[in-house]
Amino acid sequence: MTNQLHYKDFIGSVFFSEEDGVFHGKVVGISDSISFEGESVKSLTEDFQSAVDEYLAFCAEVEKQPEKSSFAVKLSPLVYDDAIRYSIQKGLPLSILVEEGIKLRMLA
Repeated sequence: MTNQLHYKDFIGSVFFSEEDGVFHGKVVGISDSISFEGESVKSLTEDFQSAVDEYLAFCAEVEKQPEKSSFAVKLSPLVYDDAIRYSIQKGLPLSILVEEGIKLRMLA
């Protein structure tokens, strides 16, 4: 079972509120805040897709690219020094080295 919805390269988190009797979520991985809800899986999915479509329409209207969020990684000084040396040796930016490491870990 997954707690995510997927639509047009966007991911939505899915939660259920027993108290309110509704599903709700938000679009993750973007810097803007977009939420959606529904009383059934079908209505939740429809509201998620509508929210994404409205967001893309808004971005087009104001001539803005949808912004993917980013995150910072805090490393110990020794790991940071080793990572910098390794990235220089390989001719890779440190961000690419970290991304490759994450991808390898997810495949393991």
